[in-house]
Amino acid sequence: MNFDVAIIGAGPAGLCLARALSGHGLSIALIERQSESSLREAEFDGREIALTHASQHLLEQLGLWQRLPAEEVAVLRDAQVLNGPSLFALKINAEQAGAERLGHLVANQAIRRAAYAAVSQCADVQLLGETQVRAIRHSPAQVEIELGDGRLLHSRLLVAADSRFSETRRLLGIGAQLKDFGKTMLVCRMQHEQDHQQVAWEWFGYGQTLALLPLNGRCSSVVLTLPPRDIERLKALDDDAFAREMEQRFDRRLGAMQLVSSRHAYPLVGAYAQRLIGPRCALIGDAAVGMHPVTAHGFNFGLGSVQRLADAVLAAHGKGRDIGAAGVLERYQRQHRLATWPLYQATNLLVGLYTDDRLPVRLLRGAGLRVAQGLLPLKKGIARHLTAGA
Repeated sequence: MNFDVAIIGAGPAGLCLARALSGHGLSIALIERQSESSLREAEFDGREIALTHASQHLLEQLGLWQRLPAEEVAVLRDAQVLNGPSLFALKINAEQAGAERLGHLVANQAIRRAAYAAVSQCADVQLLGETQVRAIRHSPAQVEIELGDGRLLHSRLLVAADSRFSETRRLLGIGAQLKDFGKTMLVCRMQHEQDHQQVAWEWFGYGQTLALLPLNGRCSSVVLTLPPRDIERLKALDDDAFAREMEQRFDRRLGAMQLVSSRHAYPLVGAYAQRLIGPRCALIGDAAVGMHPVTAHGFNFGLGSVQRLADAVLAAHGKGRDIGAAGVLERYQRQHRLATWPLYQATNLLVGLYTDDRLPVRLLRGAGLRVAQGLLPLKKGIARHLTAGA
């Protein structure tokens, strides 16, 4: 089988890249371990994605935004950062950037379903479901991909889009800087008595980190970060006992709470690939940059990688150049590193500072939030970054 582009991983990043490249005279293969029915009917996984205005515009261009169910899209108006038991909060308001909202929150499940629906209508994209990659071999003109069933696939360009623990990245001989934060994140949806007013919370408590992502109505996605053993205990509680404990962890600031979804746990591990490209290959999505979720950049970075790689490939294709040429891929790597490396490092430093519960550090971070609250240019800069493209 011969293709122009082979994408390994049909998660949101892989599907979005296939959609972005479709319609330009390229043949595209999507290789995915899951079945096609699992992609079509993606199940709730607890994750809610904070989309910037720029990401929303890209999803609109790809025809995905229009496919999202209205009930799965919520307005993210403002955000606040809290430290310890203090009622003081650093507030990031959309109006500081001249916008009505910082962005939107969309269920990961809804994005996956919309992306699959859009790609399934692309005649130039062939999805190979329930398929694994056994080996990858390079030659000057193409990449040969040996599948688990022995079939051989040849492509001018190979793209890895198979998670921050990418097996494809390892097969390509590309290492990654992995940062294990030693914590596990539990996510679920909860209803609560008090109105969230469409404001997201990031609450660095002592011994725990809480996040609240406002959904529609008096319902939120709740994110709790603790050591793995504590998360396992919480998962084992019945629904009512779990809700009572979450009320206490939020200091009852939301009033009575009720669990309204399944609970899901994910290890907190960051990843940054040592190289984003190789001979006739490129990494996108979490295979390239896997972020800690505290700054909500993860999927937005993934969409950024889709747009940058698609722009580079289509520009080369439009000029009749080799889409897998080193110069084409170098352009993508340079742009994506510039957009992600500083924020990746800053996020890791932020997490280290705000999860250190030693008394001097507690005092330092509390003072830091108060200073930041008085720095209007800083807050405007953060708001403008989130609302870019509005």
